[in-house]
Amino acid sequence: MRLSFFLHLVIGILSWSWAAASTDSQEQIVKDFFDKNSNSNNEGSTHTNNWAVLVCASRYWFNYRHMANALGMYRTVKRLGIPDSNIILMLADDVSCNQRNKFPGSVYFTPDRGVDLYGDNIEVDYRGYEVTVENFIRVLTGRMEPSVPRSKRLLTDERSNVFVYMTGHGGNEFLKFQDNEEISAFDIADAFEQMYQKKRYNEIFFMIDTCQANTMYSKFYSPNILATGSSELGESSYSHANDHDIGVAVIDAYTHYVLEYMENVNKTSHASMQQLFSYIDPVKINSHFGVRTDLFTRSLDNIRLTDFFGGVAQAEIVSRPETDNTNINRIEEEEVLSERNITEAHSRPRLPNQQTISWWSYATSPQYKQLRIWSSLVMLGGLIGLVFSRK
Repeated sequence: MRLSFFLHLVIGILSWSWAAASTDSQEQIVKDFFDKNSNSNNEGSTHTNNWAVLVCASRYWFNYRHMANALGMYRTVKRLGIPDSNIILMLADDVSCNQRNKFPGSVYFTPDRGVDLYGDNIEVDYRGYEVTVENFIRVLTGRMEPSVPRSKRLLTDERSNVFVYMTGHGGNEFLKFQDNEEISAFDIADAFEQMYQKKRYNEIFFMIDTCQANTMYSKFYSPNILATGSSELGESSYSHANDHDIGVAVIDAYTHYVLEYMENVNKTSHASMQQLFSYIDPVKINSHFGVRTDLFTRSLDNIRLTDFFGGVAQAEIVSRPETDNTNINRIEEEEVLSERNITEAHSRPRLPNQQTISWWSYATSPQYKQLRIWSSLVMLGGLIGLVFSRK
């Protein structure tokens, strides 16, 4: 009896080992696919999904342009393929329906008012007084209360490319949130480090449009972060255009030229970050924008704009294995038999939703093969146990 139990145990262990080996081989295939174009060759990105966190840190009517900045970025990333489910939009949202707005329910970013940024298809995730430093840090780090809905969570992983855009009033290493609190360069740097430790990103592109913006990324120390800002230490970040009917500036200069260039980019574009930064003229924006690349593994020429602004995922085309003439003839004969069986089946009464499946397609399916293997092992174990138990 003990020998029978021992044999059953040995067979069970062997079966488990076979299943584990099969699973490991599948995982290795997936790993090889993602490592094929690893960043070590300084070429393409290995990300599989894109996310965007867009923050307008200002409120009140006279900061109309900051809301237009964020909504302009929102419109661009959606147009290039990032869905609302992968966009976190933080907005005071007190401009579109402000009593001073001559065009209620609308927000424009050009004096000709050609594009309504607010429109009918906008999803604000954090609105009004929800736009706080604490909520922003919680979004990045994923440290959320269980009651927070999915739409307010940044559900990234180690294969996610994350675009973080911020706009508002700031200064040397700080950005104000609604004239009530401030976030420092150290806060953002530590939040990104938490994201790195928790494997919440593959690469990050950080862009900020505010006064002395370049100081906001000076404290970053985590890998795979590309950062840009609209102005140097001691410089202001200026607005671009005024709308006399609205009565205020409708967009900032740095963001305007970024969005102007992005209008010519589509989902399949190969335009690079270097081309974007070459397009922006410091004379036109009245400040010296900056780019920090020392934490990033790829050169600006090898970073596509769609790596961060778009929702482009990798795909692999696998060719069918070659078959010899014998196999082809056998398959053709089986197809003829299958068609004959199907014809005969149609001539008989059928139950609703009844499906006709050829025997060969079922017998050669992976599920049937695994069923035969496991059935054989169970029968073998039972027979051995029966023989030794009778002895």
